[in-house]
Amino acid sequence: MKRRTVEEKYNENVRRQRKILEDFAEHEIEWAGHLMTLYRLRKKDMPDDEYRACAFFLNKEFSYKPGSLTLCYEMYNRCNSELPEFTKEQAFDLLRFRYKIYAKVLITGGYDERLDW
Repeated sequence: MKRRTVEEKYNENVRRQRKILEDFAEHEIEWAGHLMTLYRLRKKDMPDDEYRACAFFLNKEFSYKPGSLTLCYEMYNRCNSELPEFTKEQAFDLLRFRYKIYAKVLITGGYDERLDW
């Protein structure tokens, strides 16, 4: 059996990491749409920071801002590990919180050019 070279191992790791980030992006695009729909159904105005995070995913801004999707993915993993298990009644509030955190992470990481809000 032929052993893989260092370059082949590296390329395999990069391919695996890209796949994880692509799956994460698809997941968050779907949930950003759900959050906007929930606000519309409840006839509430969406706060600017949550809207900005939703727009970030829906407009696929992560594709031309290198590193931003990785920051959001790390925050997603951190939220999943630190936040309690949610119930049906808490799901909306936890989704709102997650997108609010995404907005803060993007501002802190320097990926949002509108720093006035």
